[in-house]
Amino acid sequence: MKQSIIHIALLVRDYDEALDFYLQKLGFDLVEDTCLSKTKRWVLIKPPGSFGCCLLLAKAADEQQRSSVGNQSGGRVFLFLETENFDESYQSMLANGISFVREPIVESYGTVAVFKDLYGNLWDLIERTVDAG
Repeated sequence: MKQSIIHIALLVRDYDEALDFYLQKLGFDLVEDTCLSKTKRWVLIKPPGSFGCCLLLAKAADEQQRSSVGNQSGGRVFLFLETENFDESYQSMLANGISFVREPIVESYGTVAVFKDLYGNLWDLIERTVDAG
């Protein structure tokens, strides 16, 4: 039996501000934006060229959810954005105003730096070495 994780829900304050950040600043692609009700949309985004999992932008609906926006992983790196060209991606992100909280370093598995999204979630930007799994 084959199984796949197809979407990961990412809590956001507002659909449009999140779309602006992910599409304009990170260069992600919009996969789907469907209105489900007056307050709820089905919004899927993905990095360009990605065939893997999509992010489902989920607008926080109550106080508990709003308090978790930007801290879905308790302050740890939450998501990992792989790139084929670290230097190009890093420079593009800097030019687009992305805030890095850990500068690039070379590890045994690849080159990595940590950045924040618009809500403060931490992401790894990583270019893996050829022999890294």
